[in-house]
Amino acid sequence: MAHQLQYKNLESCYVARLPVEFIVVCIIAFAAGVFATAYFIGSMGDEMGMPGGWKMSMMWMRMPGQTWFLSSLSFLIMWLAMMIAMMMPAAVMMFLKTRRRWRSLCYMAFGYFTIWSIAGLGVYVFGAGFNNAAMHSSFLSHAVPLLSGVSLIAAGTVQFTRWKLTHLLRCRSPFGCAISCPQDETSFRLGCKQGLACCACCATLMTIQLILGIMNPLAMVAVAIVITAEKTVPRPNVAARLVGITTVIAGIVMTIHWLVLNYL
Repeated sequence: MAHQLQYKNLESCYVARLPVEFIVVCIIAFAAGVFATAYFIGSMGDEMGMPGGWKMSMMWMRMPGQTWFLSSLSFLIMWLAMMIAMMMPAAVMMFLKTRRRWRSLCYMAFGYFTIWSIAGLGVYVFGAGFNNAAMHSSFLSHAVPLLSGVSLIAAGTVQFTRWKLTHLLRCRSPFGCAISCPQDETSFRLGCKQGLACCACCATLMTIQLILGIMNPLAMVAVAIVITAEKTVPRPNVAARLVGITTVIAGIVMTIHWLVLNYL
């Protein structure tokens, strides 16, 4: 009872001292992320028709005279803007749970999005390599719709696994309350840990977005809504399974469509 009273007093004290400065920074960063993402969709959202009936985003290709370094840098800037726009609504609540001062929360957010930026570099290396291979292989290009369908089925299936639920619960509540929050750890390190947990939790959802089109605004908004729902609704397992069912069905339809076109 004394412990509960102590926690309630701490909670009411924290509510009275909400880090308004940090919340303002998050709002500004979110707005900037949304506007930057919209700009990149317009400037990098062109697509090229490929053998097999699918379209490749031009962002995976280097522009004439552009080095791989500049190409990857452009992608990472776009990726970071998109992650801020998509992750901030859910992540800000996690940051506030740690009950730290606003400057510490800023360092925590910096660590969190640093991990997402590193993940973006991996996405770029894989995406650019795969699409470059598809451009030079007619067989691979024709198989892309089939691979996409199978990948959607696999991603949807993962949504039902214990692995998904474990990482989702860890992402929803990594630090606990003010009493159990590891105050001896630096805010940047805590942000990096949360970023790693979030990357693992959202791996299937980001895979789904990559398949549907990383620059597809409808896919982007849908995945952002799902991410926020999984991290905030009272029963996250239900949200994860609903996404899994929808994704598996979409993958089956895509796979059957490819088989019908190629073998019937």
